[in-house]
Amino acid sequence: MSHKIVLIGAGSANFGLGVMGDLFKSQVFAGSTICLHDINAEALARTEAFGRHHIEAYNLPFTLEATTDRRAALQGADFCIISIEVGNRFELWEQDWHIAQQYGIRQVYGENGGPGGLFHALRIIPPILDICGDIMAVCPDAWVLNFSNPMSRICTTVNRQYPDLKLVGICHEVASLPAHLPNILETPLENLHFQAGGLNHFSVLLNIHYRDTGADAYPDVRAKAPAYFEQITNVLGWALPSMPPAHVATVGHRPWAERGLFKVILERFGYLPITVDSHFGEYIQWAWEVADSQGILDFYRTYKIWVAQKVSEATLLKGSGDDWVTSQVLESIAANRPTEVLALNLPNQGLIDDLPADIAVEVPALVDGNGVHGVALGRFPRGIAGLLRNQVAVHDLTAEAVLNKSKAAALQALLVDPVVHSVRAAEQTLEMMLRVQQRWLGYLQ
Repeated sequence: MSHKIVLIGAGSANFGLGVMGDLFKSQVFAGSTICLHDINAEALARTEAFGRHHIEAYNLPFTLEATTDRRAALQGADFCIISIEVGNRFELWEQDWHIAQQYGIRQVYGENGGPGGLFHALRIIPPILDICGDIMAVCPDAWVLNFSNPMSRICTTVNRQYPDLKLVGICHEVASLPAHLPNILETPLENLHFQAGGLNHFSVLLNIHYRDTGADAYPDVRAKAPAYFEQITNVLGWALPSMPPAHVATVGHRPWAERGLFKVILERFGYLPITVDSHFGEYIQWAWEVADSQGILDFYRTYKIWVAQKVSEATLLKGSGDDWVTSQVLESIAANRPTEVLALNLPNQGLIDDLPADIAVEVPALVDGNGVHGVALGRFPRGIAGLLRNQVAVHDLTAEAVLNKSKAAALQALLVDPVVHSVRAAEQTLEMMLRVQQRWLGYLQ
């Protein structure tokens, strides 16, 4: 059965070419239409040209469309995949990160949590709401996969505005667990059953068992992980799935590189984070004291290099590196093929007992022809639950600020954030950000 898959933000070559490459490999989607959409006509035309050449060169059974008209792109869509940014992404991210620091707020990074995460969210959620409004008007039965960050704040706000939208948030951070756990425990991945959960970029390994014996493997994780992370040559704490070796800057044999905070969480809370200091640390007020700042800066520098790399048709051949999204999510829905997925971002609705129903959480899921079904994780360990609960009001007020265009709610989102230590610093940061990012934040009144 043929389908129509719309890639929104396809002018971003790493996203557009990578996801097209994944789809081109799929037998389930053979005969389908892939529609590329972007507001940047020049970037869109470049991605389209690569795609058309690839289809012709390999005689692939796909139809390719491209348009800057979003509503036209959405006509007849079965799946919509969103990956967008606004403006100059790195210039704006650096403002998110460093302006708050200029006023004394000790945030270790500036993308998803803390003040940086707030301003990123305030900037990107309005256009995503516009996209989702068009989807509800044109193809309300389509499944919508969001790759954009800040994932939890975006999904929470969109779910609040469009509760009937079939929205799923997808992030590849959980891939760190299959990469590291077999090496830590010296057993094949197939012999391990585990679950992770929490909030996006703020999630931990909750439980793990050996399949052959049924024994709890977490005591072994706690005993063996420190030696493992002492010894490995760390590449940015984690590796981007499709990052070429030439663009990877190793941080050498420094123990726990980009995992200073990670180490403290494992030691003091007893649970293994699924991601590293630059992400996990954005949500914690004392992260600045223990996070590996050198590792965070190394990661950011190399990520900029990777994004700026010259893309080519090789990207299509290689795919996104996140092809499990195609095989485990899209194909499972389209072909009614039940599949367990390690982590998806969904409305809580009882999946995590410690958090309210309308907050977007990251949990394992079962995917089949009837859709996406989050796996209930029950109550969390008290310490981890406490860290997660600290974010509830932040995400709630971020949604309030966007949906009501409220400057007052934006300030409150800063003042309830555990990373923010000062009323004056919050007010000064907000005023400066409203001034330097007036083009995107001017709607707040």
